[in-house]
Amino acid sequence: MNVVDFFIKILAVESVTPEDGGLMQMIEKYLAGYEAIYVNEGGVKNLFLYKKFADGDHLCFAGHVDVVPAGEGWHSNPFDPMISDGKIYARGAQDMKSGVAAFVQTLKMQKSFGGTLSVLLTSDEEGDAIYGTQIMLKHLKKIDLLPDYCVVAEPTCERVFGDAIKIGRRGSINGYLSIKGRQGHAAYPEKAINPVHQIAVVLDQIAGVDLDNGDNNFAPSQMVITDIRGGMEVTNVTPSSLKIMFNVRNSTKTTKEDVKAHIDKVLDDLDYELRLDQGSYPFVTKHDSKIVQKTRESIKNILGEESKLSTAGGTSDARFMGQYGIAVVEFGVINDTIHAPNECTSITEVEKLYEIFDDLVKRF
Repeated sequence: MNVVDFFIKILAVESVTPEDGGLMQMIEKYLAGYEAIYVNEGGVKNLFLYKKFADGDHLCFAGHVDVVPAGEGWHSNPFDPMISDGKIYARGAQDMKSGVAAFVQTLKMQKSFGGTLSVLLTSDEEGDAIYGTQIMLKHLKKIDLLPDYCVVAEPTCERVFGDAIKIGRRGSINGYLSIKGRQGHAAYPEKAINPVHQIAVVLDQIAGVDLDNGDNNFAPSQMVITDIRGGMEVTNVTPSSLKIMFNVRNSTKTTKEDVKAHIDKVLDDLDYELRLDQGSYPFVTKHDSKIVQKTRESIKNILGEESKLSTAGGTSDARFMGQYGIAVVEFGVINDTIHAPNECTSITEVEKLYEIFDDLVKRF
């Protein structure tokens, strides 16, 4: 079975979060000779397969077998892969069964390596990820099997296959702000405290404000207002409170404490409550790390592309690797149809991704 055959086979499995559709056992069987560790919790399946060839670096490939629901608007059955004009259409084609197929096939074909090769798979990346990759990493640390280096095969490329490698991700801070006022009649504004009027004069110090200047790895950490609401949907009563929700995709230069300090400074004279939740933390892998350099070399060798190093986009399970000090990069196919109807990727990209991963293993 070649990489495209294997890709089509796993695309045909309906594995909507947190279900794996039997893919874990299928992959375990396919990688015969690799030791298997399962850590299943909260209805989530997590599989770690490893093989020690020699003493040396431990290189891991990681990803998820779960996909988002198919939704409406498909031209074909989303779990019956369709090939048309050199592309394969199915849910998970880009995100991220293409990556899974490429690295599983890579490990299957290896006859030797200067250390340990492994695969880490979860069925809960597209969900809350509470019982996913981080649970397995916690177990691997306990048994002293954490990798030294990791490639997460998420779709990372932007316009041309090979044009971008993710070397880090921003964190995500969610903010919930409630400004208290005093309800009153619109005809007697002097008898009320209108929180809308209060926030209006300082809103420009919150909405769209950069909390840092960014750096060579990250864009500035910006406060993005996502929701504002208050009042009773009538024209003659002023609101008693105003609620604002916001998000900050933060770099390593801005913390949750920095966000709180900024809000406290801006709203110093107001009666308010603030709750901040850190959904994920920022991380970055050094440009001169072995995994960064070797991945770029393999992409250049197979595709002829000079890959830029990026931290753009949302979050992925690479953030958990970063928390454990694992040098991690993300690299996969072009990202332009993920989570959309008629998700697809080209056969060429899948074949070349396998060649890149195979080249990377040999370079280690």
